[in-house]
Amino acid sequence: MDKSKRTIAILILLVFLLFVGVSIYKWIKHGTIDAASIFFCFLILSYFFNWINWGDHNGGGKKDELDKHIQAQSAKISYYVLMVLSGLILFISEGTGNFNEIDNYPLVIVVGLTFLTVPVIEFIYSKRYK
Repeated sequence: MDKSKRTIAILILLVFLLFVGVSIYKWIKHGTIDAASIFFCFLILSYFFNWINWGDHNGGGKKDELDKHIQAQSAKISYYVLMVLSGLILFISEGTGNFNEIDNYPLVIVVGLTFLTVPVIEFIYSKRYK
């Protein structure tokens, strides 16, 4: 990574840390965290990792076979990590492991959709080639 790309990566990281700092300050001072702060922290962090991995904030650009393989494997692994994390967030946020005691139905639907997404997409994609 050349010097200008490293400088940009450091700037992106500083913006992320600024957002996290402001969010923590609001939480400590006023007792509130808004969804926009959390959303933008994740967005900036994804920007940062795309930049340090691909040298592009969108993760685009020319890629060779190894890059495409890395992207495909990362997509599969990240899908399953997201599935597990959404389930953990559901049970931790509700404070129970019993489905009968869960009231956050939108999050239950999201967790359920994580199980359904890959088989449905594979079915649709296989129809394209069969």
